[in-house]
Amino acid sequence: MIVGVVGGGQLARMMIPAAIELGVEIRVLAESEGMSASLAATAVGDYQDASVVLAFAEGVDVITFDHEHVPQEVLRALVDAGVAVHPGPDALRFAQDKREMRARMAELGVPQPDWAPVDAVGDLERFLADHGGVGVVKTATGGYDGKGVRVVRSAAEASDWLDGAAAGGPRLLVEELVPFRRELAQLIARRPSGEAVVWPLVQTVQEQGICLEVLAPAPHAASIQPVVDDVARTVAEGIGVTGVLAIEMFETTDGRVLINELAMRPHNSGHWTIDGAVTSQFEQHVRAVLDLPLGSTALLAPTSVMVNVIGGPGSGSMTDRYASALAAHPDVKVHSYAKSARPGRKVGHVTAVGDELDEVAYRARAAAARFDE
Repeated sequence: MIVGVVGGGQLARMMIPAAIELGVEIRVLAESEGMSASLAATAVGDYQDASVVLAFAEGVDVITFDHEHVPQEVLRALVDAGVAVHPGPDALRFAQDKREMRARMAELGVPQPDWAPVDAVGDLERFLADHGGVGVVKTATGGYDGKGVRVVRSAAEASDWLDGAAAGGPRLLVEELVPFRRELAQLIARRPSGEAVVWPLVQTVQEQGICLEVLAPAPHAASIQPVVDDVARTVAEGIGVTGVLAIEMFETTDGRVLINELAMRPHNSGHWTIDGAVTSQFEQHVRAVLDLPLGSTALLAPTSVMVNVIGGPGSGSMTDRYASALAAHPDVKVHSYAKSARPGRKVGHVTAVGDELDEVAYRARAAAARFDE
């Protein structure tokens, strides 16, 4: 069995050991030399070029992705050539275009913030007038880690984006500014034949649109887990996703849970599963895209905390810190993405597991701090 992964980032990198354990060959189409997943990079090229991706797909059993940015015309070319693509273009468009995603979520009847497409100044002005004079404007395509998102209190504050959209740039939408008390994420894996499994709901801690920590399972979430489970299954089935789907959510101050974003591939909110669950999201994704029976999502410990290493050491590399970090924290798992340090960049993560959330979080944070000094 051979799985081709388009994209050479850390998500592709973390699929490699999971595939090796299953005896599955991973081949990666990397965007450039020396990327995170270079260990399995069998080709380097432009994922926006259909001829490059079609050539890469020759000889693999299935194509899957490290990211959702492969253009629809390239995805359709793969399908037309008889290549198995998971998730397929019909599902991926809901992760690629927030306007299409919002419209589909409305059709499925799942909870989400009020929203509206923005095609002209008047669309935004009307929405702001109906929502207390404030809204969250987003580019429908291309945004990630807080990019392509802007809180506005007048249409003038989005005039550059409106002008860009009118000139053929990314389309826009506006959403209500949700008063939330925390952010959550629900991961689900689904195989083409329809079997689906969920992991426990997790809480994510974000700063400036970047995930800093994940607490698994989310504290004090037992009452909403069945509701979120149903939402995840409705969404996964309703959009026909295959592989891992991450549903990022807001828990509002009045107790609602609203869908914020979708990601159709292994996700930062699921990295804890490598060390904290019977089946990691990366193994599950490989199983799912090959339509193999899915693994147990049971916890290996009562709680897991994952902390991202953001930016990395001020000098040297992560490996330069291994001796002190591993000696000081032998019970914490360190994962490096083989990336150079850069402000705001995710260069690795650490995960601690145990019985008490506060104690586990302390260990994970202390270990991660060793790589930011």
